[in-house]
Amino acid sequence: MVYFDHNATTPLPKAARAAWLQAADEAWHNPSSPYRASARVRNLLEGSRGRLAEFLGCRADEVVFNSGATEANNALFTHLSRRSDAGRGVLLSPVEHPCVLEAASFSFSGRVTFLNVDGDGVVDPEDLRAKLRETSPLLVSVQAANNETGVIQPFQALAKICREHGVWFHCDAAQWFGKLPGSRLQGCDFVTGSAHKFGGPKGTGFLRVPSAADDFRGQLGGEQEHGHRAGTENYPSVAAMLAALEEREAGGYADLAERASRRNRFESRLLKELPGAKVVAMERERLWNTVSILPPRYENHGWVMKLDREGFAVSTGSACASGSQSPSHVLAAMGYTAEEARRVVRVSAGPETREEDWLGLAQAFGRVWRRWEAKGTDSSLTEVISI
Repeated sequence: MVYFDHNATTPLPKAARAAWLQAADEAWHNPSSPYRASARVRNLLEGSRGRLAEFLGCRADEVVFNSGATEANNALFTHLSRRSDAGRGVLLSPVEHPCVLEAASFSFSGRVTFLNVDGDGVVDPEDLRAKLRETSPLLVSVQAANNETGVIQPFQALAKICREHGVWFHCDAAQWFGKLPGSRLQGCDFVTGSAHKFGGPKGTGFLRVPSAADDFRGQLGGEQEHGHRAGTENYPSVAAMLAALEEREAGGYADLAERASRRNRFESRLLKELPGAKVVAMERERLWNTVSILPPRYENHGWVMKLDREGFAVSTGSACASGSQSPSHVLAAMGYTAEEARRVVRVSAGPETREEDWLGLAQAFGRVWRRWEAKGTDSSLTEVISI
């Protein structure tokens, strides 16, 4: 099986696996216990914190380890809602991940304002300026790159505008880390990361909390994580996460242009194989690994199942919403109809994805399309299962 669903989760590389096994064997003690073996684990944990802080361009005590992006985003909005002045809300893009949208809507019920996006799902910095003149939000939250389309937001410009207005800026960078340099996120106040999106283990991640928000409390019940998040730290998973990130950062971006070229060549071949198909936001700056495809016919679940039988694992979009019957909120915000959104297939590669893998996937799309068209069948799940 050729894996094209890296935006959902990634395989554990050898370096991360080795780091986890070594830590699980030698540094499994509770970092908060008082004896020497635990003190050693605590020192290792703080060393990992310092290494991650270097990638983020922040102080070590601004890094909070947690279970991943969903926890981090929920904790952030819950904390801010407890600290907010009456009436102050938050300003979001409408294409954020559900763990941002739902957490904000729950914690700031009736106080969420949305930025405008264009047909490619990109926020206009001038729209942010206008809305900041009209209102006084506690926080602006715009992702670094979209998990469904790969479109990159002008988050650095947005963060600069927020600094000028004295407003916190949060960037959900779950899809950024491991694909592009983490140093580009240094201008953001709050930054969210998730290990399993870049080769680390599931259930591990981090939130960068600026020192000016030192009263942040993500979980209560202990003084771990410098008082920011209660709960025994999972050092073996943190060690594996850092090993995965360091492997990606240490020379992993030298061939970004070639990776993007492979994606572009795939898109060109795909459009020949599927007459009438469209690549979502094809002309915009996107992650090198992500392609959102709108085929001319047939629902995406049918495409996924048929491509699976061809030996390729692809997705319908966000893995967190794969069980939902509702069309993508991202595509809806971009102006796509519900019928179009139900056809979109997401392809997301990894650093090890080869040219022949991309080409093979394009050819598989073509084979599926020609057989489907020859049969003249519909895209119902019943028809797909019966074949």
